[in-house]
Amino acid sequence: MTVRTTLRSTALALAVAGAAAGASTLVAGTAAAATPDVPSVFPCTSNQFTSKLVYGGAGMGNRYAAIQFTANPGERCTLPGKLDVKLIGAHNVLVNDQAPADARSVALSDGSSAYVPLHWTSIEPTDGQQTPNAVSFAAPSEYNMHGDYINPNIDLPWDLGAVDADSVSHTIDVGAMTQGTAPTA
Repeated sequence: MTVRTTLRSTALALAVAGAAAGASTLVAGTAAAATPDVPSVFPCTSNQFTSKLVYGGAGMGNRYAAIQFTANPGERCTLPGKLDVKLIGAHNVLVNDQAPADARSVALSDGSSAYVPLHWTSIEPTDGQQTPNAVSFAAPSEYNMHGDYINPNIDLPWDLGAVDADSVSHTIDVGAMTQGTAPTA
């Protein structure tokens, strides 16, 4: 009887240990498999950063500026490498998107910045120029991590002067998202 009891106890202990090891392996395997699919940084919502137009200088009729993004304190998110920028007003001025389709996204974190460069000309007489009312774009996500809707649309008032709007020169060139603070004049 003692041998049987010992064998049963040993078998039971081995079964429990084996089940625990299997469960640990299953949990570890599931966690390891899930990790690559879970992003560590999510696309930005419009309330995770501030944005502004930054004057970048002028020379020989060329004008430079940028849309600068700065992460709010404690926030961490990504912005797309190619931002879909539109103009409000200045109906003869076109947006020329020069960012490559595969431009890399940029991470913002706790006060860090990124910017989208802008370039245009302003050499035509006054009647060949127009001044936009605003530059418009959308944050890459309209839902936060909790599923709450956040309006992604952002309009920045245009305070950078007139833009050529004639048949020869009538574009604002928009570059790729770049990590860091926008250059200023």
